[in-house]
Amino acid sequence: MKFHDQFEDFERRLRELLAVSAENPPGVAAAGSGAAPFNALALELFALQFEHNGPYRRFCAARGASPQTVFDWSQIPAVPASAFKELELSCLAPEDRTTVFHSSGTTEQRPSRHFHNAASLATYEASLWPWFARHLCARDQELAPSLLLLTPPPDAAPCSSLVHMFEHIRQQPVWAESAFLGRVTPDGAWMLGLDAATDRLKRLAAAGRPAVLLGTAFSFVHLLDFLGEHELRPELPPGSRVMETGGYKGRSRSLPRSELHNLITARLGIPPAQIVCEYGMSELSSQAYDGVACAARGNHASPVTRRFNFPPWARAQLISPETGEEVPEGGTGLLRVFDLANVYSVMAIQTEDLGLRRGTDFELAGRAALAEVRGCSLMAE
Repeated sequence: MKFHDQFEDFERRLRELLAVSAENPPGVAAAGSGAAPFNALALELFALQFEHNGPYRRFCAARGASPQTVFDWSQIPAVPASAFKELELSCLAPEDRTTVFHSSGTTEQRPSRHFHNAASLATYEASLWPWFARHLCARDQELAPSLLLLTPPPDAAPCSSLVHMFEHIRQQPVWAESAFLGRVTPDGAWMLGLDAATDRLKRLAAAGRPAVLLGTAFSFVHLLDFLGEHELRPELPPGSRVMETGGYKGRSRSLPRSELHNLITARLGIPPAQIVCEYGMSELSSQAYDGVACAARGNHASPVTRRFNFPPWARAQLISPETGEEVPEGGTGLLRVFDLANVYSVMAIQTEDLGLRRGTDFELAGRAALAEVRGCSLMAE
């Protein structure tokens, strides 16, 4: 079977899993999301990537791993995220790499590179919307919300996976209106249009129109500080939500996550149960969200801690850096992600982010010592 036929056949079956998962209500496991179907797809994808991704094949061979020796998804070798800075970890030929996403570290760092073509972008987009909608889109809402994106638009940040994600979300027919409110400065920094953002918030508050705000932690700090300096409190109506990804990049004062969320509640009127945290990386194609908003939809009390979970087509492990084994329940380890939507690169990635194991979920606990500061890195609690 030729290269394109092999991957098209895998993507077809992966899309079936994505579609079934999207149809299920929050809290209901997707058909085919159990260990056996995931394992079969993961082993098939590992074989494809071992065959067509030269740097990854050499990485696996050095560890004595191959499709003939790996029989469970948890045995698939995980590439350090930092390897995306040094190696072209892609199954795609150079001429087929039509898009590249870069990690968003400081300008002094060499960015990671995650290469895509039209097919891989289609899979990325098909995977991101249902999991986002499950956590950020309210059901049975009378008024369609407005979408405010606190980042630059795609033409100003074409190598940002976060901006590409936001643009795909913006294109969905569920919003009354939408707008990107950021820009890129000549030195490459992201800046928020504070006057425009404030005017929109005031207008939506006055009209009683709910809003969904998406952005990085530093963009929210800039916005909240501006509102505080001008003694403004545009209280948004019920049904409004916030998604923040974390990360400061030295471009604002840093706040503990709890303090940032308290300020969002105080100055925008959005309760903690409607503030959702997202975990994503340019090296991945799937995102993890905490379950706060989903719990609120089920009329449960707001959880004390924020536990993240990936969609049914991804798995997370917490790995002890001392033993290389998965930590026990409640233990702290380095987050390792197995992402079936990473079709044309590497499905198994070892991050430098620390987490606490909570069943199949995890709590974020910061960065490992000596790890580079990432643009969407974690905040201390």
